[in-house]
This record gives sequence, structure tokens and C-alpha cells, in this order.
Amino acid sequence: METPKVFESEYRFCLILWEQEPVSSGKLVELCRTRLGWKPTTTYTVIKRLSERGVLQNDHSVVTSLVSKEAVQAAQLDELVEKTFEGSLPSFFAAFTRHHGLSQAEIDQVQAMIDRYREEHAHE
Repeated sequence: METPKVFESEYRFCLILWEQEPVSSGKLVELCRTRLGWKPTTTYTVIKRLSERGVLQNDHSVVTSLVSKEAVQAAQLDELVEKTFEGSLPSFFAAFTRHHGLSQAEIDQVQAMIDRYREEHAHE
């Protein structure tokens, strides 16, 4: 199943939801008012839209996510790499590292991820 699209303001809402769930819609209204500056109608509109797209469930005013933070992040990253870098992860990584220096610890982490990936996929 393809991960439903979550737009930027909706993502900020989802960060609150993932942190608090399961959460009442009333509590979400209050959290969105204080953290995002939203009016209650805005929060209820976002809940309705995300519910219609299968991102969350609103069951008797208790809101829970149907899509994980990791799945949404992966879908957004896939879209960015595909749209901006013609699907090339090396091109994305080259652009990222040109504009954001990596610490030695980050380089070690990336290398460890590559090494793990190689080990897991060595027999394919």
C-alpha cells in the first residue's frame, strides 16, 4: 500500500499526533492552538482531511495514526529524491554533503549503514 501524501502543515500536526496518541480531538485542538497557532476549525479540518486520506483514524473523538512517522518520512524522501535528483541517491547525498558538513561521527554512522546494507544484501 502506498503511503498517503502528507503536506507540510499536516506533517507538523502529525508530529503532535505521533507524540500524543491516542489523543482526544479536543486535546489536539488545544495542542495545535498552543504549538501551531491554529484555530479549532483548522485542526478539525486537518483531522477530517487526514482521516479521508487514510493517515489517521478519528473514532468517537479519539484520534490515532494509521501511518507511522517513518513511513511518511520515507515517502517524502522518496518523492524529493525522485523529483529533484532523478531518483539518484548518490546525487542527493553529494548535494547534501556539499552544503552540510558531516562530522566524523556522522561519517562513521553512514559508513556503518552502508556496511550493514552490503552484508544484508551480499547474496542478492
